[in-house]
Amino acid sequence: MDNIRNICIIAHVDHGKTTLVDHLLRQSGTFSERAQVEERVMDSMDLERERGITIQAKNAAIQYKETRINIVDTPGHADFGGEVERILGMVDGAVLLVDAAEGPLPQTRFVLQKALERGHKIILCVNKVDRPECKDGIRTKEVVNQAFDLFIDLGASEEQADFPIVYACAREGWCTTDPDEVPALIAKEKKGSLQPLFDLIVKTIPPPSKGTEDSFQMMVANIGWSDFVGRLAIGRIKSGALEVGQRAYRLGVDDTLKETTEGFNVSKLFRFSGLSMTDVKRLEAGDVGVVAGSENFEIGDTVAGTETTARQARIEVNKPSLSMIFSVNTAPFSGRDGDAVQSRKLRERLLREVRHNVAVKFEDTGSPDQFRVLGRGELQFAILIEQMRREGSEFMVGRPEVLIRQGEGGKEEPLERATLDLPEEFASDVTRMFQERKGILMSYEVVGTHSGPSGSQNRIRLEFEIPTRGLLGMRTKYLTATKGEGLFASQLIGYTPWKGEMLHRLNGALIADRDGYCTEYALINLDDRGLMFVKPGVEVYEGMIIGEFNKENDLNVNPCREKKLTNVRAAGSDHYVALKGIREMTLERCIEWIEQDEWIEVTPKTIRMRKKVLKGNQRSIVRRSDDED
Repeated sequence: MDNIRNICIIAHVDHGKTTLVDHLLRQSGTFSERAQVEERVMDSMDLERERGITIQAKNAAIQYKETRINIVDTPGHADFGGEVERILGMVDGAVLLVDAAEGPLPQTRFVLQKALERGHKIILCVNKVDRPECKDGIRTKEVVNQAFDLFIDLGASEEQADFPIVYACAREGWCTTDPDEVPALIAKEKKGSLQPLFDLIVKTIPPPSKGTEDSFQMMVANIGWSDFVGRLAIGRIKSGALEVGQRAYRLGVDDTLKETTEGFNVSKLFRFSGLSMTDVKRLEAGDVGVVAGSENFEIGDTVAGTETTARQARIEVNKPSLSMIFSVNTAPFSGRDGDAVQSRKLRERLLREVRHNVAVKFEDTGSPDQFRVLGRGELQFAILIEQMRREGSEFMVGRPEVLIRQGEGGKEEPLERATLDLPEEFASDVTRMFQERKGILMSYEVVGTHSGPSGSQNRIRLEFEIPTRGLLGMRTKYLTATKGEGLFASQLIGYTPWKGEMLHRLNGALIADRDGYCTEYALINLDDRGLMFVKPGVEVYEGMIIGEFNKENDLNVNPCREKKLTNVRAAGSDHYVALKGIREMTLERCIEWIEQDEWIEVTPKTIRMRKKVLKGNQRSIVRRSDDED
């Protein structure tokens, strides 16, 4: 156990976690010199590679001299905080990665707090020290001071606050503990490597402690799958040892949370070696191992050597703050593109997600065809929807709703701290946008300079306290207001008394009033009424949303009208007219845009929006606020 170190990498999204792990794997000799290894090798899911973010926590192991280092790469986006919370029990320390220009951001704070509460030792890694804003070293020193202030603010012990610091450029694969060496390393006058970080991990992070039990005891923190042996339980071994063929027990719970015990024979044991798993005959305390033999492993179970072994406390994560309704597809075009999923199959798929992701909860509704999923944020829902869509399923989802609770003074709603990093020229517009959504400006700070079209400008950081309700649909508006140059992050900080009425969307919808195919002639005539979401030739049905109306109410329109052919021609009447523009509605944009009385219809090939009531003569065109629903 003295030669084992278990660590995780903590950082905000896009601060360089996965890139750093890439170079740790390379420089430890995990890959041969001739091996063709793609970048961000830990991001193995298609969605992770497409979006450039880590979604699921993953394990790897490297050998450095005599020490075996088990590494867990964790997500940086706040919506996937549940992945991080359940992984922290597998490790004894963490490398906190902070951008040398941006400093500690909300997700850094959230995960660091969880790690400090567990008593973990932390190594601070200031990454991207080669950024132009940091070349004089002043900003880097400010970021180190901000990190220290964050440790104190989160109640770190004296020992935890006395953290070692390493300055790195993960993209180039070097680091140093001496800030004076950074200019030479950036200029390539001196060759660097990640050896200082390896040495700090071995020196700073304690080896795993021995459990109190004599028999085998392992908490299942992750689930895997093998085509040869089936379901795999991944976790850190707290005590004892386990061998292939031995009788073991799964100490879990059933659907009603009643404790259950299942005996099974261990068919295979694995350990991580680099990114892959290697067969072993025996697993011992302190290591991160993989056990096969039961098809019923769930996250939070205890794998034990005897029936009398003590159960470990099940993994607890912060409660969800949003809910979304998933429904069977009842639209006229259902079953054309994919499998028209029955309610039983939809329910089974959502329950399977809940078993794999402890941050997601499932609830039945009063309707047999609709189910409520509780989660952390819009991105988490978007990833789940996209995964189900790629599996070939068809279904519908409603607008995300915040989870309201009853407090002593009445209704309470979730409150978030939103941190915005943007050029100063956009500050007034952004502040107005957030204040309209009941946001309160808590701090205004200059964090560097920004080179824009009109010359060098200050880059500022704004912090707002704003209800979660106010953030729904805000990300796209914020990026538009800052011309794509703004950074946006948020973290749930608690609950606040209900803030009152808040209209989610200012504009109404343009709704097709009949079935048919959109014609260019009809869409050009509707162009002045609003912004179109569909192109000519797209098939529509009554009740389908085809655009955004200029005014606040909804409008039923005919997008299928054809030009009447006559033999009369007038000069200039047939000149070419083009559509002003069509907005491509991605899944995330649809989730941000829809209202309470609308559905998103999701199929493997198409994403459409529709009204819940399709018939125009059965629904009102007058829109209402949340409080009136």
